[in-house]
Amino acid sequence: MSGNVGVAIGLVLLGGFLQGSFALPMKRMGRWRWENTWLVYSIAGMLILPWIMVFTTVPRFTNVLAEAQGPTIAEVVTFGFCWGVGSTLFGLGITRVGMALTFAIVLGITASLGSLLPLIVFHPNQLFTPQGYALISGLIIVVLGIVVCSLAGHRRERELSSQSAQRGGAGFWLGLVICIFSGIFSAMLNFSFVFGKGLQDASRMAGASPAMSSNLIWALALSAGFLANAGYCIYLLQKNRTWGVLRQKDVPRNYWLGAILMGAVWFFGIAFYGMGATGLGALGAVLGWPLFMAMNITAANVWGALTGEWRGASRRTYGISWAGILVLLIAIYVISHASTL
Repeated sequence: MSGNVGVAIGLVLLGGFLQGSFALPMKRMGRWRWENTWLVYSIAGMLILPWIMVFTTVPRFTNVLAEAQGPTIAEVVTFGFCWGVGSTLFGLGITRVGMALTFAIVLGITASLGSLLPLIVFHPNQLFTPQGYALISGLIIVVLGIVVCSLAGHRRERELSSQSAQRGGAGFWLGLVICIFSGIFSAMLNFSFVFGKGLQDASRMAGASPAMSSNLIWALALSAGFLANAGYCIYLLQKNRTWGVLRQKDVPRNYWLGAILMGAVWFFGIAFYGMGATGLGALGAVLGWPLFMAMNITAANVWGALTGEWRGASRRTYGISWAGILVLLIAIYVISHASTL
């Protein structure tokens, strides 16, 4: 492994660790409703920080946008909006099935689709090759991992129900459906990166460094995703009449800091992934994505265990959950290995 490739993989893994850690402050913000936290987080992480990065790292970015091909921008924005739908569902999944299982289920699906679909779209002739078979095998293993994780989550719900520990007032199976759809839509963010290569090349020609050349893609995609996230939050704020929660004087001010920190940690996770994937060259979107997802799952489940999400569940149930996570990580390894065939 060359030094440059090692650095690129390190950046991808660092980005995955940050992404797997961003939701931690939510656990200490119980006096805010979901929509309060998610709106502030979305504004910081999907709108403000991405454009600050563009302003500071992409010279003459307005010229890049003016000269870019319309279909390229449309594809980046469309996939970004679809990802935003998945992100909204992701936040709802955390409140229903917990941080650990949400990350495992959603990112297992996202990793497989995010690597498999670019192959189908751009290289359909490779689908029935050793590489294609390996990617399809990885997808099948992902489904198996989801089944095992689902069994563990259902057992946990049953064991904790006597302690009134059901999450979000909804059953586990609703949370599972939310997570599955979140995983499907969340894969679209990698499509923005893949289809936005023209913007990346134009950013380099305008003077952006290779490591920062994907920032304009992220800003456009995440801004479109922000519309989906903010739109649903505003709907809930109106429906539940929870706008006033943001102005309550007895709510600790560090709630605002926590939500902004969520946005910052989440966005820099994406930024580091972009840097690392760019450094991996042609393998970036296919090899980097599952590695990024694997670190996401690992970090989230370590944090989930440390913060007591499984406290009160039996050892057997806890063991099943880690078995499911192990299956998902094996699937991601298979997908990563397939990228080198």
